[in-house]
Amino acid sequence: MQRGGGTSARGKRRHPAAQPRGQQEGPALLLDSNQENDLLWEDTLHERTVTELPQTPHVSFSESDTLLPKSTKLPVDWSIKTRLLFTSSQPFTWADHLKAQEEAQGLVQHCRATEVTLPQSIQDPKLSTELRCAFQQSLVYWLHPALSWLSLFPRIGADRKMAGKTSLWSSDETLQHVLMSDWSMSFTSLYNLLKSKLCPYFYVCTYQFTVLFRAAGLAGSDVITALLSPTTRGLREAMKNEGIEFSLPLIEENSHKKKAYGTSLGHGEQQAISDEDEEESFSWLEEMGVHDKIKKPDILSIKLRKEKHEVQMDHRPESVLLVKGTNTFTLLNFLINCKSLVATSGPQAGLPPTLLSPIAFRGATMQILKARSVNVKTQALSGYQDQFSLEITGPIMPHALYSITRLLKSSQSGSFSAGLYPHEPTAVFNICLPLDKVLDKEAIHKELANCGLHPKTLEQLSEIPLLGKSSLRHVDMNDYLCNWRS
Repeated sequence: MQRGGGTSARGKRRHPAAQPRGQQEGPALLLDSNQENDLLWEDTLHERTVTELPQTPHVSFSESDTLLPKSTKLPVDWSIKTRLLFTSSQPFTWADHLKAQEEAQGLVQHCRATEVTLPQSIQDPKLSTELRCAFQQSLVYWLHPALSWLSLFPRIGADRKMAGKTSLWSSDETLQHVLMSDWSMSFTSLYNLLKSKLCPYFYVCTYQFTVLFRAAGLAGSDVITALLSPTTRGLREAMKNEGIEFSLPLIEENSHKKKAYGTSLGHGEQQAISDEDEEESFSWLEEMGVHDKIKKPDILSIKLRKEKHEVQMDHRPESVLLVKGTNTFTLLNFLINCKSLVATSGPQAGLPPTLLSPIAFRGATMQILKARSVNVKTQALSGYQDQFSLEITGPIMPHALYSITRLLKSSQSGSFSAGLYPHEPTAVFNICLPLDKVLDKEAIHKELANCGLHPKTLEQLSEIPLLGKSSLRHVDMNDYLCNWRS
């Protein structure tokens, strides 16, 4: 598990595979079966249970975990969280039972992108209308499609939760066509907002992979970027055939490290790199004049071995793809026309991917994250003491995480703890991308001033990611300074 270290991904583009995982698959189709993908991600989530944070601020970590220096702000985290659990010695009752006027004011503040600046410490949070309205504002997100009887996030591994739910469109081709037509319109609307720098970022959540689109200026990039994870060899080949240029940042990074520093790689990565260069490795034999005495592997054998290793990294974080600039528009058209984007069987059959955005877009529905506070008694040396918690659930996007933590600094007098629970397939979105140049932060903030985010949140999202393939899992804030672990 990586800890707050930056990564880089430079060098010549390569498409080797990462380490093998389990038994080998057969030839890859465009997208593999939903059931198989569910099992893979369930395995990953099962492996995570041993490191999952308990629901108290007293968290034990392994010896390999390092305590990072205290800071006034958190590192940027592009993963989607499914749950936040805040604990504090001060109550969160101010977050409960908002008045009708406070709820309405919070929604209006969101729609108008009202910038709210709270004092460093609020003496009586329950009486602070400004705090309660700002809290409501921070819980708003936008979703398409919106079906009240179905939970449309997460989509990866959701078949069991959706089983038995009524899906009127699964056997109705006309209805499926209408759903996809509306979805394509909403998707295009989001991209146009992103290109115009009126939307900072958005997610496309399919039943097998997730795409993160980011506006130019975010995460240190001067162009629009899109990250796809996890991917399969079939999907990558289909994208190549459509002329979409992409890179494999984690694979290229490992190749670069091996060549530059002699870093030890996994067997699968080493083998993939050697397969790619095998044709060139016989040149020195020709110079010695003994090439005709050495049995050289035929091109077909090399190709089959290379394809085998490419399949091995399917569904893994190492399969993450990066698409940049104008290629993101080609990717948009590819996804709209990709027949395998939607499941053809199972509970998600005929259901378009979920679009998640921090701002409104055509065809979107306003949604509110669920929040509830709980007061409990915890055992201490002197007996029992009050412990207060605030739980927030739903698709918690990066802007919401930073907005909420900024509010809690004021309401909890700069002291609280938080357990963060990421949607695991999106943790890899925290990799550091190859940067062509250092961006002017002031110019970025000016260009993205109308994207709907608070200036402080925009400042954090424009930072270069440091978490690698991991994501924030625990935060301790004391006296307005925070430690974090991933």
